[in-house]
Amino acid sequence: MSKFGGSNNKKEVPAMTSSSLSDIVFMLLFFFMVTTQMRETENKVMVKIPEASEVVKLERKDLNSYINIGTPIKSLQAQYGTDARIQLNDSFKTTDDIRDFIAAERDSKSEADRQFMTVSIRADQDVRMGIITDVKQELRRCSALKIMYSARKGAN
Repeated sequence: MSKFGGSNNKKEVPAMTSSSLSDIVFMLLFFFMVTTQMRETENKVMVKIPEASEVVKLERKDLNSYINIGTPIKSLQAQYGTDARIQLNDSFKTTDDIRDFIAAERDSKSEADRQFMTVSIRADQDVRMGIITDVKQELRRCSALKIMYSARKGAN
């Protein structure tokens, strides 16, 4: 008899350890939690952004305040109709409410950043220019003079 194993000894593959599996799962979970951006406001108007020939990307989006102008989404058309509406944050407002909106947005910014605050108008390409002019006039009255229009780069 041999001392070191005979022909009937079979080597088995060791079972796979799952001790590091939880570390990998938590690492992925943490990665997606950090990189995901939650939407601040819910779009209640349909906006098809117009094309522009000259487009500049914003450096700091946190200094922007958005005014959406367009027709209400399908689920809200029974309540609000199909005319173009102004959306400030999560609700429909009129041009008279823009002054309070700008004051609240300025108060939410730090003292140093208030001078860099920009109002971004996201208007549907089919909206009448009269509504946009009314919004611009009200912004002028409350000294919000840095205005930007959202647009997408045209296919040239």
